[in-house]
Amino acid sequence: MLLRVEKISVCYGAVEALREVSLQVDEGQMVGVLGANGAGKTTLLKAISGLVPIRSGTIEFEGKVLNGVPPHEIALMGVTHVPEGRGIFPTLTVEENLNLGGYGRPKDEVTRAKEEVFSLFPVLRERRRQLAGTLSGGEQQMLALGRGLMRNPRVMLLDEPSLGLAPILVEGVFKTIKEINRERGVTILLVEQNARKALNLVEYGYVLETGRIVIEGPAEDLRTDERVRAAYLGGRALRDTKSFKAPPPERRSSPGWKAGQA
Repeated sequence: MLLRVEKISVCYGAVEALREVSLQVDEGQMVGVLGANGAGKTTLLKAISGLVPIRSGTIEFEGKVLNGVPPHEIALMGVTHVPEGRGIFPTLTVEENLNLGGYGRPKDEVTRAKEEVFSLFPVLRERRRQLAGTLSGGEQQMLALGRGLMRNPRVMLLDEPSLGLAPILVEGVFKTIKEINRERGVTILLVEQNARKALNLVEYGYVLETGRIVIEGPAEDLRTDERVRAAYLGGRALRDTKSFKAPPPERRSSPGWKAGQA
């Protein structure tokens, strides 16, 4: 087990953003978290990466408890967070953004990591001296993913990577995420509103509604589940979450993609 979240709760003042949320991600796996705006998806990723404190519960990475660990130490452990809105530095060049992603690593490792990013995103090599703020939306998302890869992460937390992109660019972004997972062996926890695209990409999914997990299961099951189809593939938000039941324990995990698998 690479990442385990066990019954965590997060509050913003009197507002409970997450309530006893549990999930797990095996090494090499690609897992999705689906939900509408305000469901708590971004808060979940921020809790894992240490950006918001948890009120109760436990977060473990490789068996090590992350509760109270500073965000920069969590990043050094191999957990990379690519935030919603990309979070690039617009007044720095593409290369400077990438260098920041590799901050603290030996110079030769940073150089090697940049070459790997440029091989994945050739357009970034062409624009390496261009200010990041002048890139197109798709190029900025490439840069955000590339900067995340500069730390040679064990797991990437991706928050709404398709947000604000044209459909043709969304296709490219999801194709790249699949390559990062399958060809480079990076474990992925993907938060995404585009349920149809996400369920065609991930192996296992969780549906988050008003701060709690209301359903989970293998992606192929969720794609055909009438409750998920009505709530997300049909565009309506969940209303009667009492009808949702967690699957049996044996469905909580599925084999993940490993490095080198086709």
